[in-house]
Amino acid sequence: MIYELRIYEAIPGKLPALNDRFAKITLGYFKKYGIKVVGFWTDDIGVSNRLTYMLAFDDAAHRDRAWAAFRADPERTKAFAETEKDGPLVGRVINSLMRPTPYSPMQ
Repeated sequence: MIYELRIYEAIPGKLPALNDRFAKITLGYFKKYGIKVVGFWTDDIGVSNRLTYMLAFDDAAHRDRAWAAFRADPERTKAFAETEKDGPLVGRVINSLMRPTPYSPMQ
């Protein structure tokens, strides 16, 4: 199992729209392409425009296939474009791929 940690720094004022897009659009496409969600978080203290989430994949090949299919989906592309008709929602993405240590409870 590998885990992908993604941090989205939303354009100021756009975090509610980004959360809305995940809830109403992105999660459906994640399910469609076998992208398993571990969780989503926003910051109570600290940076106020950040959405952090973690995904789980069987291995790197699974991740590559799932993301390729997700990105190539024309319906998803159209739906995302509609959410950004007034400008982009995300200014920066920070991404890490992680493998659990042998003693980690999450394997």
